[in-house]
Amino acid sequence: MKKYKFGTTELEVPALSFGGNVFGWTLDEKASFRMLDELYDNGLTFIDTANNYSHWVPGNVGGESEAIIGKWFKETKKRNGIVLSTKVGGTMGDGTSGLKAEYIRQCVEASLKRLNTDFIDLNFSHYDDLNTDQEETMEVYNQLIKEGKVRYLGASNLEADRIKSANLIAQERGWSKYVAIQPLYNLYDREKFEKEYLPLVKEEELAVMSYFALASGFLSGKYRTQSDLENSSRKDMVKGYLNDKGVRILDTLEVVAKHHNATMAEVAIAWQVQKPEITTPIVSVTSSSQLKSLINAVGLQLTAEEMNQLDEASLY
Repeated sequence: MKKYKFGTTELEVPALSFGGNVFGWTLDEKASFRMLDELYDNGLTFIDTANNYSHWVPGNVGGESEAIIGKWFKETKKRNGIVLSTKVGGTMGDGTSGLKAEYIRQCVEASLKRLNTDFIDLNFSHYDDLNTDQEETMEVYNQLIKEGKVRYLGASNLEADRIKSANLIAQERGWSKYVAIQPLYNLYDREKFEKEYLPLVKEEELAVMSYFALASGFLSGKYRTQSDLENSSRKDMVKGYLNDKGVRILDTLEVVAKHHNATMAEVAIAWQVQKPEITTPIVSVTSSSQLKSLINAVGLQLTAEEMNQLDEASLY
């Protein structure tokens, strides 16, 4: 699979990154290993996880996803063939969180141990910490980079002005800056990214790893009516999309999908892949057939007219 330059970094990544929240959650260790093998064999070698995945599963404490990936690294010796992204700052199973220097260092050291690696390619601040000075956070990150434990920094779920102020502090002190962001972005959820983040992305040449590319499954077309939601585990996540705008998007996706003999999900992902401001959408699957669909989406070439049709249908 073709690789692309990741923002201003030296990293080269495929058109999609794989969301590792499924490891230790909807995929057990054996199934996770099988999926990691398939991802590697198909050139989808950018894995995104977090130190607190998947603490929400009964019996988990956080770190399960990293531990599975780390065990796979140890058994396959394929660490150097993977671009690895993880995060710190989100709530762990014991309730701890934040971006204080000592806590970041502890969490990064723990991640390195679980992942069986000496370095993290891309380390994200998972959530903001308004009770900690940004100077403290950026300074410890800079130290970790100097020590070779982290290569690059990213910001996930931080407001645009907070990313900008953190980077200004880093620039003034000659420290490493945030070079990537992880915003919510898909055909339905466009407004916040395009209005608030995109100017900063262009100004600072930030790489963009968008999440919820399929709007929690809504853009797959599986949920067209209220009755479709009744017995779904995604009911609470999807119900907000089921309105006039959502239906309009689905209708347009369906037309484009039929023209390409593709699925609606493949078209929704292809739309993002072809957006120049999106570096690599984060996607997750749990089966070989779903993985094949992702690969199809990368190769799906939408026309300028089709891109415009989808843009117009999803206007905010």
